[in-house]
Formats: sequence, structure tokens, C-alpha cells
Amino acid sequence: MAAGEESSMILHGFWPSTYSKRVELALKIKGIPFKYVEEDLRSKSASLLTYNPIYKKVPVLVHNGKPVSESLVILEYIDETWNHQPRLLPDDPYKRSIVRFWAGYIQQLLESCMKLVSSEGEEAVSKAREEMFGKLDVLEEGVKSFLVSGENLNLLDIMIVATLGAFRAQEEILGFKILDPHKHPFIFHWVTALIELPVVKEVMPPHHALVSFLHHLKKIATT
Repeated sequence: MAAGEESSMILHGFWPSTYSKRVELALKIKGIPFKYVEEDLRSKSASLLTYNPIYKKVPVLVHNGKPVSESLVILEYIDETWNHQPRLLPDDPYKRSIVRFWAGYIQQLLESCMKLVSSEGEEAVSKAREEMFGKLDVLEEGVKSFLVSGENLNLLDIMIVATLGAFRAQEEILGFKILDPHKHPFIFHWVTALIELPVVKEVMPPHHALVSFLHHLKKIATT
């Protein structure tokens, strides 16, 4: 990467967005300077609509004037473009395919969590909760067999902490425990260790702000 190229990095995001946080965290882990542009999703900027005309969503990473959209695509773009250590994905093709598989599964877990926040009525909430816990069960058994924590954060660390790093705020809004150290000990210890890291603390929104946002989101979704 030529000298000075990093300074042309612009990230369009939204402060409570899990998808935006993935990219912010990846850039900081790789040590890539960037300019952050906060988007008002109720009144999207002309730049966002120009850079992502199909989905009109954040995050969008603009590198040397060229936009890259969709958080998982952006994460791989970052790791391939700045292929120095720390690497977000392993070099071995098979191991990389396994990481991609579980990254996709964590994406499904996020969608289940979002469904739970937006569910209304006892039956719908119960069904959404069962779906989320089912995915946590599968993830608990599937990931712990191969995931080895190192001193550098990788793609799955980014995915899981962006999805569940705010679990205490989520629990406060939903009124029940999401991460139980007895039911899902591996995931619980994985997430709680990650949220104590300085680089993660730097990126994650304040607890009180997230609680307020999630409360507002749930109110909108259920009215």
C-alpha cells in the first residue's frame, strides 16, 4: 500500500449499528486511519445515496473515492487490501472457508436478535427467543471446537463482539438473560473477554445510550 493512501479512507456509519461497528473495529485492529462520517438514517446524505444507490444503507467504506458496501464484504476487502498482520482471516483456504461459514452463522444470530427486539405479543416473543437460543446452542458447540483465541482479533471476534458486545443493554430492554455463563459458557467468556479490550471499548457505544436507543427501537417496532 502506497504511503498516504490510508488517509483517503472514509467510513459512512451509524453509531449504534452493529454492521458499522464491525468495520470500525476492523480498521482500528489493522491500524488504518480513517475519517468517520455519521449518517442520519432518517435523512440520508447525498453521499450515502451516491455511494450505495442499491441498498442505501450503512456502512459504506470509501477508499480513494471508490465505495465498498456490505459489512462482510468490507471486512474481507480490508484484510485483502492491507494484508499485513494482524490478519482477520487465516491464510489457509480451508480454514478461511470455515471462518466464512461461521461468520455467516453469526449474521443469522444477529438477525434473530433483531427479530426478538421487534417482536410483539407473548407468542411471537417466545418463538423469537427460542430461535435465538437455538442459534446460540449451535454456535456454542460449533465454534469452540476450532476457535483458538490469539493475541490478535480476527473476523469471528469482530462478528461476535459487534453482535453480542452490548448484551447487557439488550437484556435490560428485553427483560431476560441473553448470555448465561451456565448455558453458553464458551460464548459468554468469549464475549466478556472481548468487551474488556481497549480497542473494543473505544468502538462500542455507551451502555446508557444503547439502552435508550433499543428502547426507542422496540417502541417503534411494537406500535
